[in-house]
Amino acid sequence: MAKAERLERLEILRTELEADYLAALIAALQMTAAGGRGLFDHDQDRRTRAKIAPVVDNLAEMGEAIDNARETLGLEPFELHRQFLASRGPVASSAVGEPKQARAWLEKLGAPVQPGSL
Repeated sequence: MAKAERLERLEILRTELEADYLAALIAALQMTAAGGRGLFDHDQDRRTRAKIAPVVDNLAEMGEAIDNARETLGLEPFELHRQFLASRGPVASSAVGEPKQARAWLEKLGAPVQPGSL
């Protein structure tokens, strides 16, 4: 019985962590859609990386905690975090800019863009 209760609590925690991750990702995407830079690390600029590092580090820590909970529960890794990590890094010069990429992500997630929020 105790194991079932622990797993139930872990499932509740996982659900809460995933909701927190989604909220943090949406907030970061909204900043980027409004003209912020660095979330997707397209330019690989050292100053921009330093400025956005707390946001990216927070998402990475939450993603890791979610993956650990999912592993314990026998679930697949957290796909949203995997997709976000895969979207980061250098791109071809013909690729869309970070604000446009962020707007596409927000649309995919069904979240408002909130123009002007930096």
